[in-house]
This record gives sequence, C-alpha cells and structure tokens, in this order.
Amino acid sequence: MIDKPSAPGTAAPSIKDFEAAIAELDSIVKKLEEGDLPLEQSLSLYERGVQLSRFCHARLEEAEHRIEILNERGGLKAAPASLGSDAERD
Repeated sequence: MIDKPSAPGTAAPSIKDFEAAIAELDSIVKKLEEGDLPLEQSLSLYERGVQLSRFCHARLEEAEHRIEILNERGGLKAAPASLGSDAERD
C-alpha cells in the first residue's frame, strides 16, 4: 500500500521502496495534470512528488554504482553490503 501525501505541516509518509515510489509519483502526476485540485493540495502533492523523485534518483544512482562495480570486477559478484545500507535505513 502506498501512503497518501500528508497535510501541510505534518510529517511526510515514508517511502517504502523504488517501485512504490514510482507508482505514487505516477499517481501524483496524473492528479496534477487533471488540474482540478485546489492550490494548497496541488502544492502538497508537488512537494511529495519532489521527495519521491529525489528518492528514486538516489536509488537509481546506487544501482548504477553497483553495476559499475560488477563491470569492473568482470564477474557477477554482489556489491559490498555497505552500498545497500543507506537504502535499507529509508
């Protein structure tokens, strides 16, 4: 289940994983494109979208780094566990 954006002034819901973030971001974009929302709700959704976008960008950079490590090694060995430790804390 994907958390809905929180009301202004409250803590943002956590982002569970990349796939959930992409799904929520897609939903937000569709709502904003419809243009039927009040200004404050639009701003709140936009802010949540920025959070999700940054989260996804960071996860993609981590994946790219892991792929680079694998390519350098010339084999299919797992990347160091420390690379995934930041993602697990989110």
